[in-house]
Amino acid sequence: MSLDPGAAADLGTVRIVGTGLLGTSVGLGLSGMGVRVLLHDPSPTALALARDVGAGEPDPGDVPVDLVVVGAPPDVTAAVVAAELAAHPEAVVTDVASVKGAIAVAMKDVLGADRYVGGHPMAGRERSGPTAARADLFLGRPWVVCGTDRQRCEPVRMLALALGAAPVFMPASEHDEAVALISHVPQLAASLVAGRLVKAADPAVGLAGQGLRDVTRIADSDPMLWAQILSANAAPVTGVLKDLRTDLDGLITALDALAADPGRGGRAAIAQVIHNGREGRERIPGKHGEPPTRYAVVTALLPDQPGQLARLFDDIGEAGINVEEFSLEHAPGARVGLGSVSVLPAVRDELERALTERGWHVVA
Repeated sequence: MSLDPGAAADLGTVRIVGTGLLGTSVGLGLSGMGVRVLLHDPSPTALALARDVGAGEPDPGDVPVDLVVVGAPPDVTAAVVAAELAAHPEAVVTDVASVKGAIAVAMKDVLGADRYVGGHPMAGRERSGPTAARADLFLGRPWVVCGTDRQRCEPVRMLALALGAAPVFMPASEHDEAVALISHVPQLAASLVAGRLVKAADPAVGLAGQGLRDVTRIADSDPMLWAQILSANAAPVTGVLKDLRTDLDGLITALDALAADPGRGGRAAIAQVIHNGREGRERIPGKHGEPPTRYAVVTALLPDQPGQLARLFDDIGEAGINVEEFSLEHAPGARVGLGSVSVLPAVRDELERALTERGWHVVA
């Protein structure tokens, strides 16, 4: 997908309240397509940064707007939405908060609430703030639109399309249950595993490989932001955690039995946990949202020197082979990396031959 100037042209003048990562990214994308974007943020520094990176112009306060996008922190989003509805009686107001149910409840007695349409772009980065913003942040990502009146939701749908996202219509309660499972609990799981490393012995941490890095990647997140998110979605997150605790208790019981007597049962329960994990992972959509595909992995040894990664991709391209996925793992204690290229199984042997012929050491 790509940015859609045609959809952007229908938005009119857009006001963005909150120039953090998401708000500034929205502004960058729209401004780049000629939309007039007016920015507001209680922080003069954040506002100036968003202006300087090209996300729009500071709102002079006397320009009518057609759409308001609220990118305020989660714990004040409902209050900001209510204020924007009052200040801009002709505008549709949406937001980008990651929890929707509490805001929907807060809107019930707000004048003009029929002009509010909840939204949540399923995109982000480990970094935050306007300097981390990107115009292409939302490309190909789902953008949840919470509403049943398609005519009222149309400006938010067009906003998503303009920024290259895929609009997905979903009730607020269903959205919150979904993100508890696929976003909020994974964040907690990553943080809990990473937290065990704080007091771990240095030799143990020194053995860390790509598996630990994969599991803990999202642990490098903003504690204040996540405290707000989890507070707003506490009930759905608690439900998932309780189910996870039941699974964990069963696994601990099986491992305790094996530790006490290796000849006893318990292996079946452990194998079932691993099996369920594989089965669940296979439900995650694959490339371009298509059904997941099993790829073959070809790993090459990469010297830790400038230009080596570019040379690897050039050689793969010259061989006429498409890269489906790629990961890079650095070897502990050595200035080399392991570049793992995922390709369709039918071309695995061909890629191994091509790389070997071009001087690469292919790791078995």
